[in-house]
Formats: sequence, structure tokens, C-alpha cells
Amino acid sequence: MAVPIQYVFRNLWTRRLTTLLTSGGVALVVFVFATVLMLDAGLRRTLVTTGEYDNVVAIRKGAENEIQSGVTREQANILESLPGVARGADGEPMVSKVVLILISLRKTGAGKPSNVVIRGTSAGGFALRPQVRLTAGRAPAPGSSEVIVGTAIAKGFEGTRIGERLRFAQRDWTVVGAFDAGSSGFDSEVWGDVDQLLQAFRRTVFSSVIFRLAPGADLERMRAAIDADPRLTNDVKREQTFYADQSRALSNFISILGLTLTSVFSIGAMLGAMITMYASVANRVGEIGTLRALGFRRSNVLVAFLTEALLLGLLGGIGGLAVASLMQFVSFSTTNFQTFADLAFSFTLTPGIALKTILFSLAMGLIGGFLPALRAARLEIVDALRAA
Repeated sequence: MAVPIQYVFRNLWTRRLTTLLTSGGVALVVFVFATVLMLDAGLRRTLVTTGEYDNVVAIRKGAENEIQSGVTREQANILESLPGVARGADGEPMVSKVVLILISLRKTGAGKPSNVVIRGTSAGGFALRPQVRLTAGRAPAPGSSEVIVGTAIAKGFEGTRIGERLRFAQRDWTVVGAFDAGSSGFDSEVWGDVDQLLQAFRRTVFSSVIFRLAPGADLERMRAAIDADPRLTNDVKREQTFYADQSRALSNFISILGLTLTSVFSIGAMLGAMITMYASVANRVGEIGTLRALGFRRSNVLVAFLTEALLLGLLGGIGGLAVASLMQFVSFSTTNFQTFADLAFSFTLTPGIALKTILFSLAMGLIGGFLPALRAARLEIVDALRAA
């Protein structure tokens, strides 16, 4: 017969201070574990949602990002005329010629300069970005030294309010609007007219060409046609794939750092749970002897103590996850290793992360409680009753 579950709960409640301290240690590790996963998920969500599935990015072959890329005007015109490019209601190709440049702006409060992406886009750029919407002001007038800023830029950098001026490329640029890009990477950018930015920075080539893939068009066939054209030295990717690749380096760094911290902390938490369970066994030798005398087998005692350890882990897991969930209200900015520009994103809690976190906390409880539970199960009845 199994040891009643009430016995396990009663022991946890009787030693509630020890239970609280042990589960608190597990909760700390779980908090670190969950926030690292949430940070990685938030980064991936921000960059992947930056791209549209039907949009295609054309950059120079060998370039890892738009900043390293160069697409000549001749190449841009050829790409624009490819048969797989979708056309809008006006019959014009749905194409945006883009230049991407890093500028330095001062962060609000801290006053420290940080790299920010300024994106020069053509008129068709907004049609290709359904997630981008103006929240204040207006769009830049074509051919003007006007810019609009993403929500993360407006909140985090000086001189980015509507009506203020930014000084770069030996020009004053007036901020005429603010936009929201649905928590995507565009929220961390400044947008302006592509031709004006090319002139101001004395650039002769675009960074990339973005176009909408026509319904039924085959991207692989289009890639083969581009490779076969000697005038084109470009590679094409779906936009979502392109931005997912941009997140890989930073995502790997976060994952490795988080795994290292979690491993170190989890060893401490498991040792704490093990010490707690060993102390519990030592203080309950008489109880264990009584249970064995009443007919409970060694396996029943083992299961009872393992259940107690699992409950300690579960309590810590729930507590740590509850605190970690509050991090969803915190925004975070760091340097994107691919572009070396400031990127703002938030912690994201998903059902998958919650499940992994609870399983991780149960595993810590199980590992920490196994040896003490085995010790309790191996106690001889006579020795246990005599020790009591």
C-alpha cells in the first residue's frame, strides 16, 4: 500500500520554514532559467515578425546583412522587372529600394551614444510593411530631409520627438512622425527618403531591394534565374528567413550565457534540496521505522520522500515562473551582433517555456531528493525504532 499523500503534505507544512527556504532556492534558479528562455523567445519574435513571408530580400552574395551589402541601380532595376515580382493595384511592381546606415544617437537619461539604424526607403516601402502604422505626425515628404522614428527610438533616444531635429551626414533632419511596427525590429529604426539619404551619405548603391513575391511564383526558380544572369551578383531570401538568420548570433550568445548561469545555480539549488531532505530523514527516523512496522515497504517510503522532493521542486517552479512572468512588462535593449545597432525587444512567455520551466524545477527536486529518499528507504526497522 502507498503512503498517504496527506502524510507528505503534512511534513512539508510542519517544516514550512525549511520548505520555504528550499523552494525559494529552486525558485531563484527557475527565475533565471525562465527569463533566459523568455529573452531568447522575445528576440526571435521581434526579428522574425520584422519580416513578411511573401516579401523577398535581395542582397549582395556573401553579405551577412544589409549593412554589408551593396546593390547597384542597374541590378535593382533588373530585380524589379523579374516576372515573379507582384504588382500593386496601380500596376506598378511592389518593390522598395533600401539603404541601411548606422548613425549615433544619445540615449535618453544616460546620455551615452549608441548605434541606431536609419533606413532609407522608397515610396513602396510602406505598402510592403503592413505591420507599420503611423501613430503620430505624418510620413516624410518625398525628396525632403524628413524622418520618422519607431516607438523604441522615440522612447529611448534624445532629439527624436516630433518637431525636433537630428544632425547627421552634415544635415539637419526634421522628425515629422512616429510609427509603431508591432514590436518588430523596425521599432528600433529611423526611416527617411532613400534618395535623400543616398545623397547625404554619398552612397551610390542600395543596401538591398525588397519585393513582394507574386502569388504562385516560385522563389527557387527566381533564384536560378538570378544566378544565371551575369549582371546580377545577388542572393534572395524570404524576409522571415532573412531576419531569423539575423537573430542567430545574439540568440546563441543568450542561450549559452543562460545555460551556464542556470547550470551553476541549479547545482546549488539541488544541493540545498539534498541537504534539506537529508535533514528531514535524520529528524524522522522514528516515523520511518513506524511506517515500516505498519507494513509499508521500502518502495513506499522511497516514493513518499521522492514525492516530497518533487513537491518542493514544483513549489519553487511555480514561484519562480510567477515572478519571471512579470518580466513581460519590461522592455530590453541590446546590441544586435549582426548589425551592431541598438535593438529593443521584450521578454516573451509562451506555453512551451512554462512547460519547460516546470519540468526543469521537477527535475531539480527529483535529483536533489533521490539520494536522501534512497537513504530513508534503506533504513532497517529495528535500527530506526531504536534510534527514535
